[in-house]
Amino acid sequence: MNKQVAMMGAVAAFAAGAAGAQEVVKIGHAAAVTGPVAYFGKDTENGARMAIEALNARGVSIGGKKVTFQLLAEDDGGDPKQATSVAQKLVDARIHGMVGHETSGTTIPASKIYHAAGIPQISPSSTSPKYTQQGFNTTFRVVANDVQLGQALGRHAIKGMQAKRVAVVDDRTAYGQGLVTEFARSLQQQGGKVVAREFTHDKATDFSAIITRIRAGKPDLVFFGGMSATAGPMLRQMKQLGMNVRMMGGDGICSDEIFKLSGGTMEDGQVVCAEAGGVQGEAKAGMDKFRADYKKRFGIDVQINAPYAYDAVMTMAEAMVKAGSSAPAKYLPVLARIQTKGVTGPVAFDAKGDIRDGTITLYGFKGGKRSVLTVTK
Repeated sequence: MNKQVAMMGAVAAFAAGAAGAQEVVKIGHAAAVTGPVAYFGKDTENGARMAIEALNARGVSIGGKKVTFQLLAEDDGGDPKQATSVAQKLVDARIHGMVGHETSGTTIPASKIYHAAGIPQISPSSTSPKYTQQGFNTTFRVVANDVQLGQALGRHAIKGMQAKRVAVVDDRTAYGQGLVTEFARSLQQQGGKVVAREFTHDKATDFSAIITRIRAGKPDLVFFGGMSATAGPMLRQMKQLGMNVRMMGGDGICSDEIFKLSGGTMEDGQVVCAEAGGVQGEAKAGMDKFRADYKKRFGIDVQINAPYAYDAVMTMAEAMVKAGSSAPAKYLPVLARIQTKGVTGPVAFDAKGDIRDGTITLYGFKGGKRSVLTVTK
């Protein structure tokens, strides 16, 4: 009799343990949290963590059961190979959804692994059109893509900055090349001219040869497709070589860090960048509150994509609640059709997984700090 009771107790304990495991919803996050652009990666990780904390504080039930959300955060180092290793690690950990990766160069190869496992993936920052053009039903993003970014930047270069002759440089990453291609197309459609096309790489430190060649073309503007960790030193060396022209780029250079990385040589109004998102009007109050809450929680300012990571987690959680399940196969169709409102504005996806009606925010810099120039479609 005692053996039977003991066995029943063991079975009950096992069942309780299994039920407990089902009550934890694991959300993966991956970005470069070490290396030259760690401030961007930590930004999205912090945004995702704020969402997890908010969900747990609120108390969420899925399918009539109380759940606890858990963030499994990994460092992909901004490296495509490391990103695929991290993706497999998260899949093996049986995450229920994925937020990330940070760059297009890491997001695209990792997406194949999440798709093979049937795990929904929302990127809060990757802008390459290729990410959502792979035919995967698991890929989504909450920011505008490079086509929208390139068009907006091309228009502003011509109409807002009166630049006709532009030199373009990319860092050979999927993000950098894609953005430069779309910008150049937009620029030329509006009568502008690309007078030089150069490339570097995302770990380069010496740009003297590139700058010398660009300078010969006498450009009004240098467009850089890459990250601020590269753009900052490039600005410093442009100054040293007597090339006092303006620079434009995408969200990769849209950080106050660029002023520090330029060694303080960046002048007011010299740099214009674009964020693949943005809010205006009544929605601005919600974004301002998020920024204040973020600073209170982490003691630093938002870089750029933290609110998008926050919305990615919240959107995924809402899809689970509406589906009544955290099982990827069950909530994925709900996620694809979802219409919700986040701190970054309305969130809904098109057939490819791109954000519908994505906005673009153009920024200038004064005193080393970003300030909004305009918000556009």
